[in-house]
Amino acid sequence: MYGVIVLLIYAIAMIGATLMFTKKERTAEGFFVGNRNMGTVSSAMSIAATWIWAPALFVSAEKSYINGIPGLFWFLVPNVLCLIIFIPFAKKIRDKMPNGITLSGFMGNAYKSSKVKNVYLFQLGSLAVLSTAVQLLAGGKILSSITGLPFEVMAIALSVIAYSYSQFSGIRASIITDMVQMIFILIACVVFVPWALADGNGINNLINGLSGLTGEYTSLLSNKGIEVFFAFGLPTAIGLISGPFGDQCFWQRAFSVSKKKIGKAFSLGAILFAVVPLSMGILGFIAAGSGFIAQDKGMVNLELITHLFPSWVALPFLFMLTSGLLSTVDSNLCAVSSLTNDLQITSNLKNNDKMKLSRLSMILLLIVGNLIANIPGLTVTHLFLFYGTFRATTLLPTVMTLLGKRLSANGVSAGVITSLVVGLPIFAYGSICGLSIWKTLGSLLAVLLAGTVAVLVTKMEEHK
Repeated sequence: MYGVIVLLIYAIAMIGATLMFTKKERTAEGFFVGNRNMGTVSSAMSIAATWIWAPALFVSAEKSYINGIPGLFWFLVPNVLCLIIFIPFAKKIRDKMPNGITLSGFMGNAYKSSKVKNVYLFQLGSLAVLSTAVQLLAGGKILSSITGLPFEVMAIALSVIAYSYSQFSGIRASIITDMVQMIFILIACVVFVPWALADGNGINNLINGLSGLTGEYTSLLSNKGIEVFFAFGLPTAIGLISGPFGDQCFWQRAFSVSKKKIGKAFSLGAILFAVVPLSMGILGFIAAGSGFIAQDKGMVNLELITHLFPSWVALPFLFMLTSGLLSTVDSNLCAVSSLTNDLQITSNLKNNDKMKLSRLSMILLLIVGNLIANIPGLTVTHLFLFYGTFRATTLLPTVMTLLGKRLSANGVSAGVITSLVVGLPIFAYGSICGLSIWKTLGSLLAVLLAGTVAVLVTKMEEHK
């Protein structure tokens, strides 16, 4: 019953906020980037909420619970740093393409190449699909366990709610609802963590849990700490640092926020974001220190909350989780809709037809995301690591281009494709077989091959 109540309250709140503070968008550019002068606080809260995906809510607690400080450190720190590192590049793309909408559009224009644009469209679109799938997987799993309703029904319900307000005014709806979602998330963190610490031996449990459930993970540099670094930290850091660079959600916000406020918006967004995985990590420490045995380690924070507190507490906690998950889903919907602007077929379409295509792309994203979320045996952590590596494939060509390094169109295309074809399969093999060295190798190759091959092909063409 709690899950159904949460969904109803959430849907009413988000649709109500959208109708109150935005108007139905009737132009494609307005739908994609609004008026390009979104404010600092609203943009910061939207950036933070968009970055609070399923892993920020669950992986942070799971890694703290299992791997103590090393687990949380290698998740939290790269998560925050990536938003800070992204700032100068967000400013550069706005300087170079003031009226831009997408990263793929920028790269295609920079190299005057439809091949480059299409490679980037594939990467950005595929990432949005995988990101949406992991949110639906986590959300549907939780709500199914709470309500007793089938997972498939819960995932579809989440999809319908996210679409209902996103299709109304596009990026404006996403930013407005992100603000509301972020307020609820921060309130929940401020309430639940102190409450858990004040419960009996909360402080002692926190201290005892800093080394994980088994007590073996005493520091970053211990044998176990190094083990966590190679198995989880390094591939995670690579995926996270490159995260915003390979995600249209953040380029879209770089084009939407007021140009002079880009730095402040992303800096504040990073700080607001950090509160959430840190709070969830503290709950993971408390669970480990108290000897709490989670039925599903991936949901240890939810299990601990329901164990420690009165049953009604599950209602606001689930609302927080739903807000965190769907803030990313609605951002992905807006991102995919903006990518339709780069499709060849849209060049001759009238505005109304462009809008129809944009909304159709949102529906297709949700359909494919649901299909992936229903793959048997798929876990949030595995999917998170996989698409984290996936988005790293465009990092170096994008950074080099924004810094003024002139590559060839064939070089950029070949580099990204090589990373996808070589790096990803190696990483997938390592993940499936639980082989840390292969996961790390796959992550490094996904990043380095794109830049290396792009430079080599460019040099070869110059010497012909």
